[in-house]
Formats: sequence, structure tokens, C-alpha cells
Amino acid sequence: MSEKGVPEKIEVERMAFESLTDKLQNVFKNLRSKGRLTEDDVKSALKEVKMALLEADVNFKVVKQFVKAIEERAIGADVMNGLNPGQMVIKIVNEEMVALMGSQTTEIQLQPGKSITVIMMCGLQGAGKTTTTAKIAGKLKLKGKKPLLVACDIYRPAAIKQLQINGEKQGVDVFAMGENHKPADIARAAIEHAKKNGHNVVILDTAGRLHIDEEMMTELQEIKKEAEIHQTLLVVDAMTGQDAVNVAKEFDGKVGVDGVVLSKMDGDTRGGAALSVKAVTGKPILYVGMGEKLSDLEQFYPDRMASRILGMGDVLTLIDKVQASIDIDEGKEKEMAARMKKGKFDFNDYLESMKQMKKMGGLAGILGMMPGMGRQMGDLESMVDEKQLARTEAIVLSMTPAERENPKLLNLSRKSRIARGAGVDIAVVNRFVKQFEQSQKMMKQLPGMMGGKKGRGLFGGMKFPF
Repeated sequence: MSEKGVPEKIEVERMAFESLTDKLQNVFKNLRSKGRLTEDDVKSALKEVKMALLEADVNFKVVKQFVKAIEERAIGADVMNGLNPGQMVIKIVNEEMVALMGSQTTEIQLQPGKSITVIMMCGLQGAGKTTTTAKIAGKLKLKGKKPLLVACDIYRPAAIKQLQINGEKQGVDVFAMGENHKPADIARAAIEHAKKNGHNVVILDTAGRLHIDEEMMTELQEIKKEAEIHQTLLVVDAMTGQDAVNVAKEFDGKVGVDGVVLSKMDGDTRGGAALSVKAVTGKPILYVGMGEKLSDLEQFYPDRMASRILGMGDVLTLIDKVQASIDIDEGKEKEMAARMKKGKFDFNDYLESMKQMKKMGGLAGILGMMPGMGRQMGDLESMVDEKQLARTEAIVLSMTPAERENPKLLNLSRKSRIARGAGVDIAVVNRFVKQFEQSQKMMKQLPGMMGGKKGRGLFGGMKFPF
């Protein structure tokens, strides 16, 4: 996945849980269409749910227990005789899915006060462990902690360098002793270094293998023996489905795992790992990786994930992303909001909106979290022409500062010059300017959209470039 532009992100966002969500949405549609439900209707629907989950690579035993729990609750007088039985069954499916994934959100358990928390990261090679390790350090830094990344992978070529680069990206210190020391000794030395330099979280990036072997497990056990480890976190590749669950079981059995991080969830079209890990291993999912940026490592909320899988959107995570992405100061934001209320926003505001939208993963990423959009995500390419968005950005960048501030200056000769600068036909410039004027009028007619807390408008003051 690339961070160069939005188009690639669009495809990625559309893929996550795509197949499972579509199948479940079809089941729900059929349930909603029936005024009354019979026992056979419920059983038939649950049979489809069962098949959809198995195709999503959810563990068979998990599926069996899940469907049984729903059936026991759904086939009852309260549901069958209710005003909206179809909706009640869907509600039960949602509740049971949340319970399946752990019900409660689990945080990394940090030591109290000024005590140092030592976290050991482990996982197979290729799971994204080193990148995830640095992202977690970045998250903890944002919470006011002073983390220290420790390079304990002495085998993989350039592993130390990779951690140093990732640490630099997050603005986090990295401790390394090269490749000629035992990982357990490096861990011990790192903890001493942390004590002397005021670090209160030490995160050990350990070596992975292409498959589980005794050598790797022995090494992890040695580190645990030599250094006081408070949390052992396992990074598994969500795209491997049930294999990810099996890996988690083995690591937990041989080393002991406190929590799981699911990486590459943005590429997981099925969702089997997310729905199986907690039920099979008993270990909570702490984070999910949805991309390469720091903001793409998301806290795992079982209720929000269930909503995503069931195609109900995830507004709360969207809000979190907005709050993490918006970086304009409050004064400027209020000023922009006031202008938008009056329909006075200009092309500089447009560029700002484009910037903020890109930081959040593009328009498709935003739409994918909106309730009711799940069924339409397959059509996003037709809904959002990313090439056109890139062209319009080029058009604005070809304007002078005065033209951006005052769109009324755009006469024929100015538009011709802008078209040449952007490498487009003048008709494209005319069409964009007209659409921009229409969006100004629309914003003026919808002042309620801008009435958010502290002057924040719709989605925190971010403006969509329509």
C-alpha cells in the first residue's frame, strides 16, 4: 500500500470485509422485508450467516457456537411477536458478534507512577511486527509517555536499520547494540538505559521467523527470564485468516501472550481472524492495522468492528480519525466555519479540505465508515473520480494567491492561463469553477451542518471538495 495518493487507499478501504459484509447485508435485507418471522425464516437466515462466516475463514467451532447463541435468542416469543422481528434478529447478531470479539476494549497495561513498563513484541516474519512496534511507540508518545524502542532482532538483515528509521518517523528513541549480542542481554541493557534517561516504556522488537520453531520460542523465553516483561504482544497478519489464529494459539502456549495486534486488516476481505482470535485464544485484540500511517493503527473496539463487518458504518472511529488528523488552529477553524456559513469559502479553503481529507485516507475511507454506505462501497470508483479530484487540485494550484482568495476574478483569459498551467482543457476549468460556486450556495443553505461544538463543523470543520 502506498501513501503517495488517495486512489490506492480507495481500493484498500473497499476491500476490508467486503465479501462478508455484502453477504450479511443480503441476509439482513431479506429479514427486514418480512413483516412476520417464522422459525423457519430465522433458521434459513442463520444458515446463510453460517455459510458467510465459514467462507470468511472464521473458525468452525466459533461459527457453530455463534449461530447457536443467536438461534437460542432469536427463536423466542419476544422476537417472533415483536413489532419489528427482522430488526430484532439483526440486533441480536450485532450483540453476539460484539461478545465474540471481546465486548470490552482492552488497553496496554502500563505500570503505575514512574515505573518502567517493558513490552515484548513478537510474531512471525512478514507480519508487520517492526512497523507495528514503532506505531505503538508513537501512540504511547501521544499519550504523554516517553517510549524507548529496542532492536532485539539480530538476525534479519537491516532489521535494526528498519527500526531506527521507523523510530525516527515517530520521534521515538531507539536503543541498539548491533548484531553481536544476545537479545536477552540487549533487553537487559536497554532497561538500564531507560532508567538513566527517563524512559518509562521499553518496547522490545524481537526476531521473527517464517514459521514457528523451537529456536525462536527459546529465545523469547530467555528474554522473558532475563528481563521483567510486563506485557507480551503478538502481531499477526489478519490476511492469513485461521492461520493467524493458530499462530496466536502456539505463541500463547509456548511464550504466553497478553494481547494480539492484527496487522494488514485493510487487505483482509474476509474478517476471519478478527472474529476468531478472542474466541479461540481468550486473548484480547488491542489494535488493528488499517494502513501504513501512525493514524492507521487503530484501537480495537469490538462494537465498532462489529458495525463495520455488518455494514452499519463506524462513525466513532471516523470522528477519532478526524480529531487526530485536523491540525488547523481553533481560531482559523472558526474563521473558516464562519465563511462557510455565509457561502464565502474560497479556493484556499478547498486546498485545506483536500489536505485534511487525504490525511484521513481519502474520501472513500471516510464514506466507508458512514452508516448505510457498506452496500455502495463496491461502486466507489464511479462515485468518486480520484483523477478528477487530482485535476481540480492542479487547477487550484495553477491560480494566483489573489485568484484563490477571490474566485470572482476568474475571467476568460485567467481561466485560459490556469487551464494551460494545470494541463487541462478550459472546459474542465469552467466546469470546476461552476461546481465550486454551486457548493458555496449549498453551504449557505445548510448552516446547520456547521453548528458543531467549539466552532467545529461537519466532521470537525473539514469541508468536502464537492
